[in-house]
Amino acid sequence: MSTFSRRRVLGGGTACALAPVLPLFGASAPLSTAHGATLEVRGTGASFPSRVYQKWAQAFSAETSIRVSYRPTGSGEGLRLISAREVDFGASDSPLTATQLAERRLIQVPTLVGGIVPVVRLPDLPAQRLILDGPVLADLFAGRIERWNDPRIAALNPQLGLRPIPVRRVVRADRSGTTDGFTRYLAPQSPAFDSLVGASQKPKWPGQVLEGEGNDGVVKLMGETEGAIGYVSFDRVAANGLAAVRLRNAEGNAQAASEDGFRSAIRASDLHRLGDDTASLLDRPGESTWPITLTSFVLVDREPPTSTRAEPTLRFLWWMFLRGDALTRGTGFAPLPLATQARVAARIASVRAQDGSAIRFIGG
Repeated sequence: MSTFSRRRVLGGGTACALAPVLPLFGASAPLSTAHGATLEVRGTGASFPSRVYQKWAQAFSAETSIRVSYRPTGSGEGLRLISAREVDFGASDSPLTATQLAERRLIQVPTLVGGIVPVVRLPDLPAQRLILDGPVLADLFAGRIERWNDPRIAALNPQLGLRPIPVRRVVRADRSGTTDGFTRYLAPQSPAFDSLVGASQKPKWPGQVLEGEGNDGVVKLMGETEGAIGYVSFDRVAANGLAAVRLRNAEGNAQAASEDGFRSAIRASDLHRLGDDTASLLDRPGESTWPITLTSFVLVDREPPTSTRAEPTLRFLWWMFLRGDALTRGTGFAPLPLATQARVAARIASVRAQDGSAIRFIGG
């Protein structure tokens, strides 16, 4: 986070909300260790932001004595393992409700905003040449459009001369927050999709589909399958040379996915207006808005057994929070609005150890 942003978060109108935070994060606050043992934080879950989390973990570990590892196992597995306290934090792209958080004794911390991008593998088709809209994309994934020269696709792309190649759908094999967000976008676009597939982390896709584990499993299958259409996080598109689709947004504009498009979705949502980090960013208005935009989250124990157990994890979260904009820039994701960042700080500070010991950890 820039110096200016940090002053805005820690001062002015947010000072009262953050007053309980400040004593916990002073540079003099010692971090509990046992006889100099190496501290380790284990995280798992969403593959959507996994490359960014792994990059952040490496940078944090290089600055501290704490080793952070992150495994992209899917949002469903991230929630399961943190709920069972088998990892130090879980990551999910599907936000939990206040009731679900209370039942599991978890806090939920938003980290960044990104986009889900439909990608295709068609002969001689450069990236961002194919245009689709929400209803056609929904019917493609519902199995209702079987060949790429279908009249509905041709009407959106009269200049392409698409061949009658069979459509091969590539979807996620795991319980996935990316799939949840993708299907939550598609369900309102097509009554048939809503009826046949619906919105969930692991829907029952009609007909034959190819299934990949995580975003990277989808990337692999896309490279092997002619006629394929799949969906991945935006950061995988350029990194893996995938042909992204341009998608008509709520204003009817055929947009390519971009960090600017994600920021436009933020500005048009209650994430920006109210600081509501669970607000939907899907299909928001705005000329340049990317219509399939999501917030990603991490989940941690609200009542850890001891401060020693909690401190390394919370230190990592606080480090992420302090770095803010600078950490996210150029990753293919967009940072959180300042109002949300301020709420995040207070949320991290709300963690309380069951044994009553003070949780003290050093900010980045």
